[in-house]
Amino acid sequence: MKKIISIIPFALILIFSGCTKIRDFGNTNVDPSTTKDPIPSALLTRSLSNVANANPLIECGMYCQYFSETEYPGFSLYSSNMYSPMGDYSNELYDLQSIIEINSDSLKKIDASHYGNNENQIAIARILKASIFWNITNQWGDIPYKDALKGNPDVDYDTQESIYKDLLKELTEAVAQFKTGETIPVQGDIVYNGDITKWKKLANSLRLLISLTLSKQYPDASGYAAAEFRAALNDPSGPISDNSDNFKLDYPGGSAFRNSFYDLYNGQKYYGESATFTSILIDTIGNDERQTVFGADITGAYSTFGVPYGRTKEFTDAWCQNNPTWCFIFAPSYRTQTSPLYIITASHVLLARAEAADRGWTTENIAALYKAGINASFTQWDLLEPDADYFLKGAVKLGAVGTNLRQIAMQQYIAYYPDGLQGWNTWRRTGWPALIPAPDAGNFPKVIPHRFMYGTDDYALTAKGVAEAVTRLKPNGDKMDSRVWWDKK
Repeated sequence: MKKIISIIPFALILIFSGCTKIRDFGNTNVDPSTTKDPIPSALLTRSLSNVANANPLIECGMYCQYFSETEYPGFSLYSSNMYSPMGDYSNELYDLQSIIEINSDSLKKIDASHYGNNENQIAIARILKASIFWNITNQWGDIPYKDALKGNPDVDYDTQESIYKDLLKELTEAVAQFKTGETIPVQGDIVYNGDITKWKKLANSLRLLISLTLSKQYPDASGYAAAEFRAALNDPSGPISDNSDNFKLDYPGGSAFRNSFYDLYNGQKYYGESATFTSILIDTIGNDERQTVFGADITGAYSTFGVPYGRTKEFTDAWCQNNPTWCFIFAPSYRTQTSPLYIITASHVLLARAEAADRGWTTENIAALYKAGINASFTQWDLLEPDADYFLKGAVKLGAVGTNLRQIAMQQYIAYYPDGLQGWNTWRRTGWPALIPAPDAGNFPKVIPHRFMYGTDDYALTAKGVAEAVTRLKPNGDKMDSRVWWDKK
């Protein structure tokens, strides 16, 4: 039985259904908008409200073992995941492309300027498009990119290498495109309220994270990824370095506009915090206080009973009945209607900088960045900064320069929770944490998936493009155990 996660426009709401159904992604190159003269501010609001798509957050969260399925195991048993790239994000991508086109059109841009400087609207749309395309390519690898969003149903699939390099170009140009001193801030910006200083920091932060993702392909300090990382770091606007600049969605609450996790256990209990994740926090790290935020039992009380990962329905049903204090995802106070959803944070960026320094890409102070990144992760969740003893724990303490990938990657993995896509990226890129495949995995060979497979729509509508993309997938073509380009073995 398949659980469907649907997206309600304007608010990112997770709806978990118990129905068996294949998701219809439709044609990703057909504009879903029916509005003849869309308002740029409304397009931006809708795009921002859905930019942290719920499907990969949960699904990839099972691949990186943040979550376990309780009643209807599927993803955690590595059942085939044939979906079409961009389907989940098509509305947002078209909305953002419309913002760019409206503000570039010589006749429309005058009216559009009432919603903020034309160049600033375009720059924000370019940043958000880059963020979305980054998420898409990280799931599938090669995808339609240059020719996407142009109305042509039979498009080529660009290589992930070319996509990554263009994303970095887009973000660099977007930062330079912003105009300062404008009297009208960009309207519809529900995240930063038109503050272009914060948008520049977000763009530079994405540049850092995207560059670091290429560390397998370009590991050397003199290589492409390190050079791009340093360029972003040295931009005068800088990256996010404080929680006040976090890229997050704040929900007003109410019947429609509320945090995804508020509805997670209203009459259904399909997911729990996995035993893998609770064991890392409690046993490997050692009673990490973030567990007081990340999980709680059915009453809301603190719990460390993570749900066994990757087991059959029969096993899990019996286990949950015998362990009624198993961990729900988040303590109740962190899944209220108005709880924020974090996307890119100071912790993510500071820990990325610590890793880059450990790799020799920069000359920054590793220990200072590492400590600041961990502290930001704690305070992001309204916790006090850990005391000095925390940093002396065996799994946390740093060693000599160049030997700290495990410690840093483990903290990145924890800091990204509950963003399963970024947690999965961290594991694929670094090998940490040392995850063990699901005991009851249904795939062959029984390995943790490294990518999503293309969908039936892709083979029907983009036959030539997808066929060429499949030939580039190693080692087994369009399979879950093949690797995207940056995931070099």
